Amino acid sequence: MKTKNILALVFILVFNCFSKAQELQFFIKEGLENNPKIKQFELQYKRISEKVNEVNSLPNTNIGLGYFVSEPETRTGAQRFKVSINQMLPWFGTISSRENYVSSLADSKFEDITIAKRKLIASISTAYYNLHTIKAKQKVLIENINLLNTYETMALKSIEVGTASTVDVLRLQIRKNDLNQSKEILEQYFSTEQTSLNKLLNRDKSIFINIDSELKIPLKDQIINIDSLQFHPELIKYDKLYQSIEKSELLNQKESSPMIGFGLNYINVIQRPNMNFNDNGKDIVMPMVTLSIPIFNKKYTSKTKQNQIQQEELNVQKQERLNKLETLLNKALNLRLSAKISYKTQTKNLKQAKSAETILVKSYQTGTIDFNDVLDIQELQLKLQLNQIKAVHDYYIQSTIINYLIQNK
Repeated sequence: MKTKNILALVFILVFNCFSKAQELQFFIKEGLENNPKIKQFELQYKRISEKVNEVNSLPNTNIGLGYFVSEPETRTGAQRFKVSINQMLPWFGTISSRENYVSSLADSKFEDITIAKRKLIASISTAYYNLHTIKAKQKVLIENINLLNTYETMALKSIEVGTASTVDVLRLQIRKNDLNQSKEILEQYFSTEQTSLNKLLNRDKSIFINIDSELKIPLKDQIINIDSLQFHPELIKYDKLYQSIEKSELLNQKESSPMIGFGLNYINVIQRPNMNFNDNGKDIVMPMVTLSIPIFNKKYTSKTKQNQIQQEELNVQKQERLNKLETLLNKALNLRLSAKISYKTQTKNLKQAKSAETILVKSYQTGTIDFNDVLDIQELQLKLQLNQIKAVHDYYIQSTIINYLIQNK
């Protein structure tokens, strides 16, 4: 029988943990599907990816048409008009270099989507945990208001037997009014956080979010692999940008090469009257080959130097960002551990405060209760409960930061 009870208890605990995770994952899934910021980055990525088709093209074909106002005479006849067509071709591999460069830009832009998704998950999680915290505070305040109602009833009965004064009742009522005020203020905070979460999910701000489950600090934390910070998308983006500069330099080298062009000139010739010979009125067709040589190539040399400087700049920026992320991760880990320690301390203190409350209630039966002590222990108990809630909130907020920095696959 005891075994069945233990199994039932374990099932309930596992189910509650799964429900909490499922609730948050539901919000995250909806946010990733509907958030306009994510859609914005996805559209930017599609737009840049489409530029591959833009650069995969040849220069414009030149077509010319000329009409001789004063027709020049030649041996075979007068020239009437001229048509020319010319097509320049970039050096071998230039077009593929352009495609590679644009593709590398698209790859770096894709990291913006990954970063935006991680930030959105962090924002949704923060709003979700804030709602949990507000709900927990409201619950504690209601419990304390009910407790003061009980004390007030005890005080009224004590007045009847002469062991308490009206002042004691008024103090209890004032304290209860303060708690009711705090509860009403928390309702406004809840409305604000509810709007924040709804807007992150891109839905109407007035949709009610029901928070039923309670958050508890787990006994053991997940193992954190600090080295995985190296693969954070903010850092990977610097690597992608570095690669895009390499592609840019290859393109720069190709564009500094000559361009070759092929063309054709056609001249219409009128027959000479009253003359009979083989080439009379024969049109002129002239194939042409042109070569565009960048003799003054100072801009390409300058572009190479700019690329080198930009690569050095990216290396410095990446190291600076890595330092900040490492600092942020270390701080989050320490603060989460501090929250866990605080939670244990507040839990221990709260048990002692409960024991003090029990002693006060028992002393009421002997007619020796001091309602100043009642208010003191109630205020202390509320403080400990709120500190405990804050410790849970801090734990999950820091876990959110850690998850942003080191996201489990």
